[in-house]
Amino acid sequence: MLPFKGIDPRDITDACICSVVPPLSPIFEQVCRTYFDVEPLTVSAGVKTGIHIIYDTPRDVGTDRIADAVAALRLYGGPAIIVDFGTGTVFDAISKNGEYIGGAIAPGLAVAAEALYRNTSQLRRGELVPPKSAIGRNSIAALQSGLVLGYVGLVEGMIARFKEELGQEATVVATGGLAEVMAEQTTVFDNINPDLTLIGLQAIYELNKKAPPEGGD
Repeated sequence: MLPFKGIDPRDITDACICSVVPPLSPIFEQVCRTYFDVEPLTVSAGVKTGIHIIYDTPRDVGTDRIADAVAALRLYGGPAIIVDFGTGTVFDAISKNGEYIGGAIAPGLAVAAEALYRNTSQLRRGELVPPKSAIGRNSIAALQSGLVLGYVGLVEGMIARFKEELGQEATVVATGGLAEVMAEQTTVFDNINPDLTLIGLQAIYELNKKAPPEGGD
């Protein structure tokens, strides 16, 4: 696949992986070994991240969320709120002291749409784009309103609650596949960064490359 992007696989010298699908992790690790002759760094317990995790069970935090938090803290500082529009719509909070303190998880737009298609036979599939009005005049427009505009309401409401619990204003960062679509419908985001997770992975890799993992955060 890389040659299609003009990249020679021999030019790959390092790899860093975060995965929330455990059965796939060893597959991608083997891809790195077989095709790049590189031993990847897989973000897991014992890998240094540079961020203190304040969570009931720190190991329960998805490594993608940690990577997002590391990048947001490096780029924007704390306090910060991250909204990642992926398979799930994930909210993460970083304190003014740069601590990861938790968040919230809701179904992603595509997951919610698929659930409606599967369980409601009369609904037709439609593109996840904003409708012309909140009051949909056909089933596709109604679906787009409920999903896209409805999720805007979800995001705005959750961010307001997060700021209230943080006790101050915070930088709000959006990332993930539908971040730009959602950003067109609200002014709640301060920054749109589709590469947030990758930037966090690079930061984690650099930290561990300089200081090999010996436990810690």
